[in-house]
This record gives sequence, C-alpha cells and structure tokens, in this order.
Amino acid sequence: MRARPGDRIVIRGRTVETPDRHGEIIEVRGENGEPPYRVRFGEGHESVVYPGSDFVIEHAETV
Repeated sequence: MRARPGDRIVIRGRTVETPDRHGEIIEVRGENGEPPYRVRFGEGHESVVYPGSDFVIEHAETV
C-alpha cells in the first residue's frame, strides 16, 4: 500500500452502526509511500494510522 500527502483515506466502519471515517494523509512516515501515515480526519483530529483490511486509499489527482 503506497500513498502520498494529499491522498484521501476511508476507514470502513466495523459494524452497521459505525460510520466510515474519512481523512487526508498529511504525512507519510514510511519509506517509498509505505505506512504509517499521519492523517487529519474531517473533524480536525490528527492521528498516526497503520492501515488494516478496512482501509482504502483514494489517490489525489495529479495535475
């Protein structure tokens, strides 16, 4: 799994009652785009994230 700053992430809710979480990767701490990632979530919270099977990266469009 490779990412770069500006890519978006979606962490799927684990249960029907749990909503998906959306955020933006603001820092890649691993080598060559590998995890861990520093992510800013929609509510402004920042966290270091190690992706699991419920994690999807949406790559930012390159101009």
